[in-house]
This record gives sequence, structure tokens and C-alpha cells, in this order.
Amino acid sequence: MVAEVPVLAPAEEGATPAKPKSRRMLLFIIIAALALLAAGGGAAWWLHGSARPAATAPKPAPVGPALYLALDPPFVVNFDSEQAVRFLQIAVQLMSRDPATIELLKANDPVIRNNLLLLFGNQKYAVPATRAGKEALRGEALAGVRDVISAAGGHPERLEAVYFTSFVMQ
Repeated sequence: MVAEVPVLAPAEEGATPAKPKSRRMLLFIIIAALALLAAGGGAAWWLHGSARPAATAPKPAPVGPALYLALDPPFVVNFDSEQAVRFLQIAVQLMSRDPATIELLKANDPVIRNNLLLLFGNQKYAVPATRAGKEALRGEALAGVRDVISAAGGHPERLEAVYFTSFVMQ
């Protein structure tokens, strides 16, 4: 007896035989793409996280209520403006959250007033007439008062702001 050998039937036209290798290849490509994306995302997260400077940590909120010191009476200065004498009157308040700084400012009131009078009187008429000019003048006043605090042995950074509560140009 002769053993029967199985014979494959001829394939129909247009039909493609199943390829198990192509499924494995597709699965391999998908897994490789996902691994590549995960590695790229991890690298981007690591680089972005390590590139942050330490200074981006939020500053601690100021402690204590704001304390204001009015420099009374208001400053009145005159300055030249195209052949006419002009006057400038400014009411100034200083702001700090440190009571010791406020006391230091009170003790040095004559020096602060002198320096601010010289600063305000040295202005050209067109400069403080604009908002940008007023803000620049306010910044210069803050720097000048901080210089006085520093010279008196205080902490200039504890003076937070100089405010103009009245500003009259004539």
C-alpha cells in the first residue's frame, strides 16, 4: 500500500495566500514606533525639566501689611521750560512692610527730602509730562531713597515702592 501524499489544490486566481510573517512584521513596526515615541517624550521631559533655572521658584509672599510713610509737605520745585518758569508739585509716599525701615526713613527725612528736591528740580518739562516720564521719575526716586537707606546702614531692598499720590504741573 502506498501512502497518500497530500496534494495542494491549485490556488484560485486573485487570491493571495496568508502570510503570517507580514503580521509579525507589522506588530514589530508598531511596537518599535511606540518605543521610539516613548523614548523621545521621556528625553524631551527630562531636558525640559533640567533646563529650568533655579530662580523660577516663586518668591515668598511679603510678610506683614504694607506700611506707608507720607513725606509731608508735598514737594514744590520750579524748572525752566522754553522761556517760561514752570512749577511741579508732587506728594510722595514710601511703602515698606518692615517697621524698622519706616523708622529709618523717618530718622533720615531731611536727607531724603533734599535728594528728592534735587531730583525733581532737575527735570525738563517734557519728561514728567508723559506717563513714561512719570514712571521713570518714580524709579529714580525709589533708587535715590534706597541709596539713603543703604548709607544709613539699613536694608534698601525692604523699601518696596515710592508712590506719587499727587502730581501737579503748572
